[in-house]
Amino acid sequence: MPRPKTAATALRTARSVALLVPCFLLGGALISQYVFGLYPCEMCWWQRYPHIAAIVFGILAFALKPARWPIALAALAVLVSGLIGAFHAGVEYGWWEGITGCASAVDFGNGDPLEAIMNADLIRCDVAPWSLLGISLAGWNFLFSSAGALIVFALLIKTRRPA
Repeated sequence: MPRPKTAATALRTARSVALLVPCFLLGGALISQYVFGLYPCEMCWWQRYPHIAAIVFGILAFALKPARWPIALAALAVLVSGLIGAFHAGVEYGWWEGITGCASAVDFGNGDPLEAIMNADLIRCDVAPWSLLGISLAGWNFLFSSAGALIVFALLIKTRRPA
């Protein structure tokens, strides 16, 4: 029995959101790094890895169109990134201690590698390098990732076949 048109539309929308949310968020992170010089700390990197996994699952969702599992896994990965973002934002706001050291941005391009390491800027995980409306990049990642994942999960629930 064919699914109603609204379920098919919801599934297409879920598939698109599951791919576009991590693409935009990872793209924004890369633009902030390479265009605006906001180098990522270790916990920033932790937030990027689930987005990369979500992009892979999102592409799989388009390759295996009737399958719902890649969409669900993409949404789960986006949610994981959002939860890491929430933890990182809490560290930045001083709500709790972080569990990591800091990172540095080393440019080995010109000359002595040891000098480059010694002169590299230290990227602290407990200091927000940028904020908008008092919300850090990690906080924005939490908000957008969590919202995107919840939208995808809601759309997947809407596409379930009746028993």
